[in-house]
Amino acid sequence: MRHRRRPALAVASLGLCVLLGSAGQAVATETASEAAGPSVAAAATPLTASNFRYTLSETSSSLVGALDAALPNVTMGAVADDANRTPSCGSAPSVTHRTAYYCWNDGDQDTTAWYPQGITTSSDAYGAGTYDGKRINLVSWYDHAEDGIDKGVRISVSNLSASASAPPYRHILLVEPSGTASAPSYRPVNIHAGGIMWYGNLLYVADTSGGFRVFDLDHLWQVSTGRSSAVGRQADGSYHAFDYKYVLPQTAKFTDSTAGGYAQLQHSSVALDRTSSPDSVIVSEYRSPADVDAGAQVRTIRVPIDYTNRYLKPASDGVIKATEAYRTDLESVQGSTAINGEFFFSQSDGSNHSDPNSDGDLHTFAAPSGPIVRHGNALTVGAEDLSYDPTRDYLWSLGEYPGYRWVYAADASSF
Repeated sequence: MRHRRRPALAVASLGLCVLLGSAGQAVATETASEAAGPSVAAAATPLTASNFRYTLSETSSSLVGALDAALPNVTMGAVADDANRTPSCGSAPSVTHRTAYYCWNDGDQDTTAWYPQGITTSSDAYGAGTYDGKRINLVSWYDHAEDGIDKGVRISVSNLSASASAPPYRHILLVEPSGTASAPSYRPVNIHAGGIMWYGNLLYVADTSGGFRVFDLDHLWQVSTGRSSAVGRQADGSYHAFDYKYVLPQTAKFTDSTAGGYAQLQHSSVALDRTSSPDSVIVSEYRSPADVDAGAQVRTIRVPIDYTNRYLKPASDGVIKATEAYRTDLESVQGSTAINGEFFFSQSDGSNHSDPNSDGDLHTFAAPSGPIVRHGNALTVGAEDLSYDPTRDYLWSLGEYPGYRWVYAADASSF
């Protein structure tokens, strides 16, 4: 759920509302009062996929190299082994076809300073399901800046090889290199991080109004600790990150654009589809019920990705373009993925923890012409991002609300 939404393009004028709502499609949503279980909603509408595009820009290699030289480089496996937090669960989540779950420690479970959003796993990183020999889950959190300092985005590294039900974990901070090669530094990455995707050595993070930020695990740095309000290079030459021990730097960016009169896509979630050929990236946008009522489209797209360099793959004309796109008009979509041509969407449905009908819904859509099917109350309250682990047929998601922050998986084939 977007508590403090980052700047994004909005449906602001009547003319744009008319453009977005011109297809006349029925809104494929269900009210919270409807019973749990599958039900059929409206069909999705195909869109011109090539109208959704991306442009690559990369961080200065000399700046990244200078930080490499200034800071100890570590591996993701070493960070996983250096976990400093132990989770505990007071109860199990109510999830349809649940296959696994875990929680956070009490401080992270209840904090209002940080909110979890995106999830990805080592099965996204590599088809074998492990990274540095370990099964690892990554979760993104954005800072609410309650102390007046916006620390940006942190990533939880959970070591499921150490324990599947209570994986020890550690937070690391995402940073953007800054300064010069002779005086390198870095700053926080102030985005919502509503979705994340791990592919090889790269971590893609959704930037709501900008496309993707890309972070390289081959440049994972250890920094000094002990100063909770300091970030970047300090006057004494030391490097800090709000008391986080490790930082992961941004090394590239994919900026999105559109053609053909399409409104800019809001990048609210991202997931990898290893069941497509070639591998591809699924992106969906969040729109509130009020946005949808005002005529805003809700869209999802597929973009090919190149396994050789881990970047989004250009078409034959050199332009990075989507190859599949649909209008679903599902309100409050927080996450999406695709498995063998079938799309999955998580939908938040209120925040009343005492009302079972506030539990999140899961929607499925067999592209290109199948109906959108609602699986009511299949997820937890405050359901967020989705990630699919094909090695175990696990469909991962998580809850964002304080006190209700399970990380859990369901049996994907059961839907």
